[in-house]
Amino acid sequence: MTPEDRRHAILAAARRGGAVEVTALAGKLDVSLETVRRDLRVLADQGLVRRTHGGACPVESAGFETTLEARTVRFVPQKARIAQAAAGLLGEAETVFVDEGFTPQLIAEALPADRTLTVITASLATASLLATRQRGTVLLLGGRVRGRTLATVDHWTRQMLAGFVIDLAYVGANGISREYGLTTPDPAVGEVKAQAVRSARRRVFAGIHTKFGAVSFARFAEVREFEAIVTDSALPSAEAHRYSLLGPQVIRV
Repeated sequence: MTPEDRRHAILAAARRGGAVEVTALAGKLDVSLETVRRDLRVLADQGLVRRTHGGACPVESAGFETTLEARTVRFVPQKARIAQAAAGLLGEAETVFVDEGFTPQLIAEALPADRTLTVITASLATASLLATRQRGTVLLLGGRVRGRTLATVDHWTRQMLAGFVIDLAYVGANGISREYGLTTPDPAVGEVKAQAVRSARRRVFAGIHTKFGAVSFARFAEVREFEAIVTDSALPSAEAHRYSLLGPQVIRV
């Protein structure tokens, strides 16, 4: 296998599984750990992956986005803690927007079942999860359903969302950076997220530490627009402090 073929295989594995580990790749490809690390450095320099402790995760772009299925198997304990902490910020909100994605879905599941809430979402999975609750109302935004995430987009979704004044929006992103704000690979998704930010009185970003410093294609919000950022403790405290200087409270769990 040539170095180019090997790097293509590593990138394909990262995109298929949501992340790769150096040790596992070395065994699978029958090469040294240093060879894998060198390949990951090359892929990182090309902007295709981001290095993580012991491995790498794929960089999402206009041409690539991980599937919802891949997101449900990576960092699940951390995402569950993030969801619980984010749900704890509900306060007196009665109308809540829950974004597409696995972490927002966990937030929806963590919302109190004994509260009469109106939940607005573009996610079919989240709507199905909450629809069986005896209390509350679920509003599923109409539009074109993206097979990759099972969520609606385009002008139907955005126009419906624009008609609401929402107490609290739980928003996710494919990347968040201090310089470029919150980003996502698909502009159609970005438009829905941007409208959610505009329609909400309060906004909370919830995302795993690997989102930080990542920049995708379509920018939809600035860090300063959020009252809180909820992530896991793998985000260094110094970096969390830098984000807090832009305005939001940063909660590491």
